Amino acid sequence: MRLYLIRHAVTAETGKRLSSADPAIPLSSEGVAMAAALAEHLASVELAAVYTSPPQRCRQTVAPLATARGLRLRTLREFMEADYGTWLGRPLRSAYKLKAWGQLMASPARFRFPEGETLSEVQWRAVAAVERLATLHRDKAVAVGSHADVIRVVLAYYLGMPLDLIHRVNVLPASVSIVDLHTSGHVGVPVVNHVLDPGRWG
Repeated sequence: MRLYLIRHAVTAETGKRLSSADPAIPLSSEGVAMAAALAEHLASVELAAVYTSPPQRCRQTVAPLATARGLRLRTLREFMEADYGTWLGRPLRSAYKLKAWGQLMASPARFRFPEGETLSEVQWRAVAAVERLATLHRDKAVAVGSHADVIRVVLAYYLGMPLDLIHRVNVLPASVSIVDLHTSGHVGVPVVNHVLDPGRWG
């Protein structure tokens, strides 16, 4: 299976606060344009299925991919962003000042968001879902719309990268990363954080 991991495009909240599981944040007008450009860029890719994390911003990002192919957009909760617990909705500028934020940056593998998840737990659920898709869609290509931290932990797993290093991996809005899972057991990660216009979207 070839897996296209797509981070949702920009919203009015991107880079400003921890949105996490908030289901009602739509793409901004720029985000809608990103989603359309992404669908055009991937127009030649034959997809067997398109999956998405439940929030609106993810569904809006990958819906054009599904619509162009006459596919039903399928929702999988395993690709939800990390549960930030009591940090949900917190402005990033205030989060950066917390002592706990420094702990998150220094040792993400051992950090639990207050009353929320650890990144290890996010990795476990997301990778388990990827493995199920690999069984379901052998020798096919599928796309998944998800979130930055989810994509980072999935990439870390298949790259054999310790979770404590995941902040070295950049996952920009509307970026595409690719993981190949072969029936032989071989795994490849040929693309990480591909964006159409990094100068504009970064």
